[in-house]
Amino acid sequence: MKLNKTALGLAVGILWAVALFLATWWLIMRGGTREHIALLGRFYIGYTPTPGGSFIGLIYAFIHGFITGYILAALYNAFLGKGESSPQ
Repeated sequence: MKLNKTALGLAVGILWAVALFLATWWLIMRGGTREHIALLGRFYIGYTPTPGGSFIGLIYAFIHGFITGYILAALYNAFLGKGESSPQ
């Protein structure tokens, strides 16, 4: 069975975006240490563990997750054809 690349990309993108958004707000609400999640600012330019930064991170995380899910589905589909034929 082949995977739908767009569907997996959307699923992973939404999941990663929501996870990062909620983690940022969890830190904001609890006032916890922000050093570890602030390191994402090195990868996601403009991201900071602040209310405004959470929305920037949301966008970056969705794009990152979508591309990752899309590539994973494409690789899965490519390797699916290399092995034994799957029942249809």
